[in-house]
Amino acid sequence: MPMTAQQIADHALIVPLIKQQSAAMQQAYAANPRMSSVFATQQRWLLAHAAMGLLFRSMAGGKPMMTLSGFLALVAEHSISSRNTADAFAKEMLHYGYMTLLEEASDRRSRPMAISKMALEGIIGWAATHLNTLDQLDGGRRLEVFLASDGAIFRLEPEIADGLLVHPSIRQPQDTFSLFTWLNNGGVIMDWLITGLGEISDDGRRYPTSVGSIADMAGWLKLSRTHLARKLNEAEAMGSLGWSGRRGDSAMWVSAGFVREIIKANAAKLAVIDAAFERSFGR
Repeated sequence: MPMTAQQIADHALIVPLIKQQSAAMQQAYAANPRMSSVFATQQRWLLAHAAMGLLFRSMAGGKPMMTLSGFLALVAEHSISSRNTADAFAKEMLHYGYMTLLEEASDRRSRPMAISKMALEGIIGWAATHLNTLDQLDGGRRLEVFLASDGAIFRLEPEIADGLLVHPSIRQPQDTFSLFTWLNNGGVIMDWLITGLGEISDDGRRYPTSVGSIADMAGWLKLSRTHLARKLNEAEAMGSLGWSGRRGDSAMWVSAGFVREIIKANAAKLAVIDAAFERSFGR
């Protein structure tokens, strides 16, 4: 049976493994910031998975494409965004070459689209990173099976997308975590914080991080320093983070509660992926 989110969150190795996973996500961002911008907010992340799930499911029928009309209908069904936002997202994917229009299609009015090689490699890498985390939690062979199976992503991603689009806590994150999920590159910010975690304090309340400069973080993420500082101030007011000394001259710390929020959110996502893997490949 697939692991539950609670089993994953309670695992003794979950913090170091999520640090490792976050480091891999950071490396992906550094290698291709524009590609990572596809997942810049929670809404865009869900739109991307909806698109990939729809596209890859069509592979089973021998038609490796999705239509804009079908994508917009799926977005409306799950109330992911407005029609205009979803349409703009699809156009952006075309503009940057992550999707391509199939000009030879018989019905061009439906705007049939296919995925580019670059985007395909990106989603395969994302899936592989998370399967590796699951394997290290229970000694499984998911990643080995995934990499050895032709067209594995076309079987796995539709199942992942189905699970993500209906999961309550993934669709509606709460507390401090929600402050960042709707901020551009908010996920990257949390990856940065988690990757730089030190050892928890003796009283079990805080983790020191390697983050010392808001300006450096904003510059690396191409965010407005003012906007980022506002979000960090909100999180600080909630007691979720702070500075060990004077801001700007000391390292940031994050609360154990905020780390638990991040772990819980990752555990929910990993549980969806594990269940999707079992439906796609068995055990």
